[in-house]
Amino acid sequence: MNHEEFLQHVFTSDDEALMGQSVLVALSGGADSVALLRALLEAGCHCHAAHCNFHLRGDESMRDEQFVRDLCTRLGVPLTVKDFDVAAWQQTHGGSVEMACRELRYAWFEQERERRQCGVIAVAHHADDQIETFFLNLLRGTGIKGLTGMNRLSGHIWRPLLAVSRRDILDYLSEIGQGYATDSTNAQNDYRRNRLRNIVLPIIEQQFPHGSERILDTIGHLKQDSEMLAALVSDAIPDTWHIDIQRLLGYTQAPTLLYHRLRHLGFNRSQCEQAIEAARAGHSGGQFIAPHHTMHVNRQSIDVEPTDTAPEIEIPIDLSTDVQTPIHITVARSSTPFSPLMCDGKNKVAFSAKLLDCQHIVLRHWRQGDRMKPFGLKGSKLVSDLFADLKLDHAAKRDTWLLEADGNILWVLGYRTSSLYAVERESQDYLLLILENLQEKFA
Repeated sequence: MNHEEFLQHVFTSDDEALMGQSVLVALSGGADSVALLRALLEAGCHCHAAHCNFHLRGDESMRDEQFVRDLCTRLGVPLTVKDFDVAAWQQTHGGSVEMACRELRYAWFEQERERRQCGVIAVAHHADDQIETFFLNLLRGTGIKGLTGMNRLSGHIWRPLLAVSRRDILDYLSEIGQGYATDSTNAQNDYRRNRLRNIVLPIIEQQFPHGSERILDTIGHLKQDSEMLAALVSDAIPDTWHIDIQRLLGYTQAPTLLYHRLRHLGFNRSQCEQAIEAARAGHSGGQFIAPHHTMHVNRQSIDVEPTDTAPEIEIPIDLSTDVQTPIHITVARSSTPFSPLMCDGKNKVAFSAKLLDCQHIVLRHWRQGDRMKPFGLKGSKLVSDLFADLKLDHAAKRDTWLLEADGNILWVLGYRTSSLYAVERESQDYLLLILENLQEKFA
């Protein structure tokens, strides 16, 4: 394609809003990034360049940096250069050199984007990179999402060159008389992507002329299918956080459906398959952990919640008067001799007035390891075991309040009381606590 056709393929009408902003250009000095910068400048974009020097190729790394500096000076483009210690990052985080460079690069690009007040970060991925990504994901084992390749716009990352090939880029640079730096490691086959680029894909193109174009067509079709699938999944499971089990099990491919609904939260196929197995078997209480979320399989629903995002809450209360928040508890004192018939042990309970001598009385939610001494039983019991006996699902356990006094759990509101601060029959010095308007919820 000629110069004009190249620019028409690079920029679409959808890019107008992006081109009106300042753009941070990831500039390595190679042909792809140099063509990206020149094309953006031709389109009238206000560009800032950012160059990473990982110092992995000795003199060649310094040569690339100098080339970038000279190019930006000649074009009048502001440039920031960042030096990185890849080995030090690996010692702390582990992973391959490729992974380290990627993490360092994109983290710094975002910092620089904010500092420069740029709208987007333009990177030079092109159509050949898209095909390589397709095959890499295919060979790793992936689903439809992994075969759709890179998006043209993903968050603040903009990839204007996805519609042009490496050959198109080289022709464009030749036509405008623009040189570029060559990375000698691209010719080495130490990395999987290089082996695909240098060995596999040339054979495919030789044996199947125009095969690359057909692969790109396939990627485009898969992207459309993926978008349609996402819409259908959202219709089938409208609520990510509270999923009705009976509705979910009505679908033949329930594990796949659940996976596509929750994959963006980090849950994998195996976890979703196990969750469906537990749901079909009627087993409640199962938990599956993603990096920042937990999935709970309950009797009637699968509930998902963020993990450790909220601090533990303790709400001090004064039992010398009615409690108004977080729930309403009526506190009554009477000279009428006490009878066990005054209480039900769940929503209406009694404690000795000595409870008022405690220094720290709070309402809070259940924590792992909580124990209490249930009234009528010898010894103590884990509150979690009490919940299991009551067959409470995760949502009910999460919403249940505990009354704690000086570190002792006295009342699992709506369910059980402790034997501590018990009231003797005929006593005339006691507190009667009545849980208001929540009987139906806790029944």
